[in-house]
Amino acid sequence: MVAGALSGAAIGLFFHKDDWLGGYGSLRRRMVRLGHIAFFGLGILNVLFALSIAARPLSALHTPIASVGFWLAAVTMPACCFLTAWRPGLRHLFPIPVFAVLTGLGGLIGGWVFP
Repeated sequence: MVAGALSGAAIGLFFHKDDWLGGYGSLRRRMVRLGHIAFFGLGILNVLFALSIAARPLSALHTPIASVGFWLAAVTMPACCFLTAWRPGLRHLFPIPVFAVLTGLGGLIGGWVFP
């Protein structure tokens, strides 16, 4: 979440310029904004995961699977967004964070269904 605040501060220095990163609707600008928000969104998801397993613990098998999935998503989603803003062809990396989120959710749900 600190990375989200820092990236937001950096973005905030330039958002008033209409043509910054190609204009408000450009792919580059949208990806930078999405990367900034991904830091917060996936950070909150990790906090909610920690609170969930504190309230209802998972098995020793499911906890690390879910934890690694959510951690990997929190790292790779903002990275994919910023990389896509830099080089649009790198958008093909997005299955990595999507798979990571699905792995985290699968570990969490699997741990609840199959304790």
